[in-house]
Amino acid sequence: MANTAGVLARRKAREEDGIGSHTNAVPFHQQDFELLRRKCLQTGSLFCDPTFPAGWDSLGYNQLGRYSSKTIGVEWKRPSELCSNPQFIVDGATRTDISQGALGDCWLLAAIASLTLDPQILKRVVPPGQSFTSQYAGIFHFQLWQYGEWVDVVVDDRLPTRDGKLLFVHSAEGGEFWSALLEKAYAKVNSSYEALTGGSTIEGFEDFTGGISESYDLKEAPPFLFNIMRKALRLGSLLGCSIDIGSSSEMEAMTRQKLVKGHAYSITAAEQVHHLGSLVDLVRIRNPWGQVEWTGAWSDDSKDWDRVEPEEKKKLDYSADDGEFWMSYSDFVSQFSCLEICNLVPDMLSSDEVGHWNYAEFEGAWRVGSTAGGCRNSPATFCSNPQFFIRLEDVDDEPHDGEDGCTVLVGLMQKGARRERRFGRDLNTIGFAIYEYKGRTNVRLGPDVLLQKTAVARSQTFINLREVSERFKLPPGEYAIIPSTFEPHRQGSFILRVFTEKEAHSRSDLYWDSVSSLLNASFPSLIYILSVFVICLLQTCRNIISLLDVSFNMVLDSPCVCVSAGFQVNSSVIQEIVAQFADTSFAVDFDGFFGCLIRLELLFKIFRTLDKKNQGKIELDLQQVKLKTVLNWSDEWSSWYIPLVPSVHLYDFVQISLLLFPKYPDPKP
Repeated sequence: MANTAGVLARRKAREEDGIGSHTNAVPFHQQDFELLRRKCLQTGSLFCDPTFPAGWDSLGYNQLGRYSSKTIGVEWKRPSELCSNPQFIVDGATRTDISQGALGDCWLLAAIASLTLDPQILKRVVPPGQSFTSQYAGIFHFQLWQYGEWVDVVVDDRLPTRDGKLLFVHSAEGGEFWSALLEKAYAKVNSSYEALTGGSTIEGFEDFTGGISESYDLKEAPPFLFNIMRKALRLGSLLGCSIDIGSSSEMEAMTRQKLVKGHAYSITAAEQVHHLGSLVDLVRIRNPWGQVEWTGAWSDDSKDWDRVEPEEKKKLDYSADDGEFWMSYSDFVSQFSCLEICNLVPDMLSSDEVGHWNYAEFEGAWRVGSTAGGCRNSPATFCSNPQFFIRLEDVDDEPHDGEDGCTVLVGLMQKGARRERRFGRDLNTIGFAIYEYKGRTNVRLGPDVLLQKTAVARSQTFINLREVSERFKLPPGEYAIIPSTFEPHRQGSFILRVFTEKEAHSRSDLYWDSVSSLLNASFPSLIYILSVFVICLLQTCRNIISLLDVSFNMVLDSPCVCVSAGFQVNSSVIQEIVAQFADTSFAVDFDGFFGCLIRLELLFKIFRTLDKKNQGKIELDLQQVKLKTVLNWSDEWSSWYIPLVPSVHLYDFVQISLLLFPKYPDPKP
């Protein structure tokens, strides 16, 4: 219930006040940076963060836990205890400020390195005006994107050290601390430093930008990939690459030409140079270690540079010994396994060139017994998954491949993956399918579409990653996106994001009600049944419904019971119904089933009565609408108000009412 209330509260705050946008970030753990800093300055004390203390729990839970040999001798120290003149940023943040320590978070450091290439993005993640001199109080803050909203994360500057040196990320010079503090902020939102071990550069890219990612298998690289990379870098996209490993023993093993397997690199440039009368495609790559560079063709000491004009060599800065190196695009494709690109949302870039991206974002959940239907391999439950709808009307202006169509990027991301690690919980195996539908508006797709027709597009695979994303080109039309876990009855929360080149209309699975020919026509029959049967399971209820109304096609999964009874409800309402009326095995006795239908009928009628203009929403004053006024219940309940936003839609009204009053008192006769 708390989760449901949180989703509704976040939606209201975003719509009304822009809370959660990059210009109005949500204070993480409700910690206000300015307020905390001002308090410390007034008291003359240095900030100590109670929500991420300088102790074992913040380091980790297993390999970096209290009794691990890896944490012996660890001390938390402030930068002033490590050097005489600590600096936050020296001469601007650069890629050389980031050197990996004893933590396996090279994926994160590769993302931070790419972040430094765009001052505009860096400024949003690392707010300016922070230092160890002016208004210093031992407190710093950073802004990160977390599952659909921007959060402002406060940290103190106590950092884990051993033998007087930073244990994790550090600058090459040793006196610059912005990268170490940013790593700490990222560890805080994920519960510990150890939670950052292992990952994909894409994850860091997205959490620094709110963008959506794409991955390319370089064994099957499209012929125009180099041009895609150049354009992406010009548009401010963040790029990363890595070499796959065959087993854990190959992790960070080095090739003959000093490329590190299983290691996350960032791509910082893609350029062409004149060489022996022809153009050569080159890619610049950075190792976040700050050392260990490619030694093949076009490396720092390669003789290939001898035949390049001095002006071009100077422009490309090919000889800097800092972990950054050039290699030919052909070698890049043959040596590396995976390329990852994070496409940025329009408001993250100052360039107007990316203004054509449009995007929609939805929150959803898979709940056991209601909306955790699994993939299409489970036909009995697949239709119960959440559904999200888009309508594509205009084709792309200049299709890259010369074929008309609508470019769509779909990203499905499950929440809280790293925070759950300490509890031994694994990621769900997730994916999605896209179905086209015609001649229907404001309806939920049922078995006649989802089980009888083939999906027009789908994620390439179901996989246990934080996010699954794909790029598609679809003809204009209406489409339903069905996100799911691979197996049914797997609980989790997610966000679904849809990027389109042209404007698209979108909606979640909030569809209009078609109330109850069953209840209106057959209510006396149900009363009679109630007088005969005292308790029955959900299967019996299904049989009763099918006998009473032959016009409905019965579906075996419980969420469709409401539809079969004449109600169209959304996933959130279904979740509240299951939470309140089902037992631990998700069976519903007849009393619960009958009471549920009455409650729905009553709430739908209340809403229609208040929706005098038939707009699908009602306007209410919190200080005027009382339950007694609407329902005429006992005085004991007359002081309860329905906490609705000024403008509330039908399913929010039903959901909040079910959430607040799980068991109504008996109404007055």
